[in-house]
Amino acid sequence: MRPNKIKQMWKANQCVTLGWLSVAHGFSAEVMARQGFDALCVDLQHGTAEMRDVAPMLQAISQTDTVPVVRVAWNEPAAIMKALDLGAYGIIVPLVNNAAEAAQAVAACRYPPVGMRSNGPVRAVHYGGSDYVANANDEIVVMAMIETKEGIANLDAICATKGLDAVYIGPADLSFALGLPPRGDNPDPLHMATCDKILAAAHKAGIKCVMHCASAAFASGAVKRGFDMVMLTSDLSCMIAGAKVQLDELKAKTKAA
Repeated sequence: MRPNKIKQMWKANQCVTLGWLSVAHGFSAEVMARQGFDALCVDLQHGTAEMRDVAPMLQAISQTDTVPVVRVAWNEPAAIMKALDLGAYGIIVPLVNNAAEAAQAVAACRYPPVGMRSNGPVRAVHYGGSDYVANANDEIVVMAMIETKEGIANLDAICATKGLDAVYIGPADLSFALGLPPRGDNPDPLHMATCDKILAAAHKAGIKCVMHCASAAFASGAVKRGFDMVMLTSDLSCMIAGAKVQLDELKAKTKAA
């Protein structure tokens, strides 16, 4: 089976750089995959993609050595299994509140007798290799998002879930949970302290911790704080920022003309 670069980097104690795909198109996925990210995530929760878009987007990513990841819209086993069958090597599950929900997510990602994943890797076997089914349980990465009051309260139990590879901090919803305005790259002391608490709990349990960022400045700080994966930016954010920079520059240079 094609090895999972995320797991390889984590074993080497290296921080993984994750990119984000909010635009539902294979070409956007292809362009982002060629920029040097270690992994790319197709976002089915808040992005414009639907499940029908996942296959062509993962096919575009697989032209490179970038690891294909999918964030499902909900902790629903059928959706998780479908994303895996289409070739996802990592699954991000949002709004995980307790150990039972974390265990459900893990079970959907693992073949029996470890889990309950149904056998039918229609594309995954072509992407991963003929021995995919025999090795998928060891290669697929499962990440549970910690972003609710209940999730924070059950943090240690979630982190102790057998088979869970990482917890993933959703900063905007975490802000809601802490009574703060929702935003990414939140410098509020309470938010920062809570993120560090999640990081410490994950490492204590022997799993990894991921920070969802919105800038290189904040992401570099997260790396220095010890996070094992940082989400840096999305295709949509790059499009907006790039267009604005060029337009603002043109306006500035022609204003006095």
